[in-house]
Amino acid sequence: MENVNLFDLSGKVIVVTGGTGVLGESFVKAISAAGASVAILGRNKETAELRAKEINDKGGKALAVIADVLDEASLTKAKEEILTAFGKIDGLVNGAGGNMPGAVVDPSASVFTLDIDALTKVMNLNLFGTILPTQIFGEEIAKNGGGSIVNISSMASQRSITKVLGYTVAKCAIDGYTKWFAVEMANRYGDKMRMNAIAPGFFLTEQNRTLLTKEDGTYTDRGNLVVKQTPFSRFGTPQELEGALIWLLSDASKFVTGSVVNVDGGFAVFSGV
Repeated sequence: MENVNLFDLSGKVIVVTGGTGVLGESFVKAISAAGASVAILGRNKETAELRAKEINDKGGKALAVIADVLDEASLTKAKEEILTAFGKIDGLVNGAGGNMPGAVVDPSASVFTLDIDALTKVMNLNLFGTILPTQIFGEEIAKNGGGSIVNISSMASQRSITKVLGYTVAKCAIDGYTKWFAVEMANRYGDKMRMNAIAPGFFLTEQNRTLLTKEDGTYTDRGNLVVKQTPFSRFGTPQELEGALIWLLSDASKFVTGSVVNVDGGFAVFSGV
């Protein structure tokens, strides 16, 4: 019997939005290591080009693509660049997202004077910053015969986490979109098109580092509460998302769609008791 590596992405072309972020760096390296060509999409030209160069210098295939996930014209231009370089698109990781101060509600602030503009911006970035790339790149994936799309959810969609209202609402929407779109793709393309999501636990990124750690590296009060709620008693490292990502992009998960996969050290299932 032939020994087939179901996790192999050789010959595939995968687009990663948010490819210039902390988690994005881990994503693009893992995808390249699994054998795929990777398009590193983000707004930071210097970072995107540096990461592409690192992969190319090691014998991989990577392309830096500068685009805004909320700008349809720039995404369409990015798609054409990717098709020119690689000829096709087989998968998409919707890694772009984030939060902003105005969408964070401090316990001392009124819950009846919310910053609607900031909440809308966070919703747009996370939800429509996932839907728009799926419209542009997903259509190309379908044309190519099918593939896998992976969204990024959050513990905030499963547990009530204080302060982060905008992020919570946006990630709840991501979960709903993931399930709805997975079914619609199955109805139209059978088992050829899949969509799933990864829900990371608490990982130290640029957007939450100051919330969770002090300048000396020790935990803030909030950081201590997170670790106390996590059975593994620590934060995750970006590399610990790689296994789930490659699984969802590869044929190893070809009967999986509409799922939200927790990679959280047990945070979501722990009652605190």
